[in-house]
Amino acid sequence: MLSIDPNTLPEKENYKFLTGSIIPRPIAFVTSFSDEGVLNGAPFSYFNIVSANPPLISLSIQRKEGKRKDTLRNIITNREFVVHIVDDSNLDKINITAGSFPPSVSEIELAGLTPIPSEKISVPGIEEAKIRFECVLENYMEIDGDNQEPICELIIGRIVQYHIENHLYEKGRVNQEKLGAVSRLGGNDYAKIGEVTSIKRPK
Repeated sequence: MLSIDPNTLPEKENYKFLTGSIIPRPIAFVTSFSDEGVLNGAPFSYFNIVSANPPLISLSIQRKEGKRKDTLRNIITNREFVVHIVDDSNLDKINITAGSFPPSVSEIELAGLTPIPSEKISVPGIEEAKIRFECVLENYMEIDGDNQEPICELIIGRIVQYHIENHLYEKGRVNQEKLGAVSRLGGNDYAKIGEVTSIKRPK
């Protein structure tokens, strides 16, 4: 087996190794409002559950050339955002929003996505998602790189409202086949849920 010290690799190679190994990763499509009222949207695959009680999720949002991305700045400033589960029916449009655009540009409009009002927060979601979570900022932490400068922020969001299409929710469970969630792999690759293996966990 090949053993590699990550400290000997450049950042790009560490990125490739991690994103090629830690797979599949769920994708959060996040909408947020800028101070100017622009509805921004962007996908993130450093995303997961933190807790069920209270319902908390995590997002790690990397900085670009030391500067906070629009979504990160919006969340920290306004403390509200919506997280959507990306699925095979909306992947093409969501992929458009992954480009680099100035803060004045709404990726929602650019990708032809449809804003839909939230119930408990001011930030709209998008109609094209089968599941979305209205979130408020619970906490965040700056993470420094080797040069002691911030490289990303770890965002903890508290879910205050769930939205799910009726046909997906059956006896308190989400039908994963009907959801058709898409996950992130390395490079330009994505994956759908394939063969499912069920194994009982020991008591």
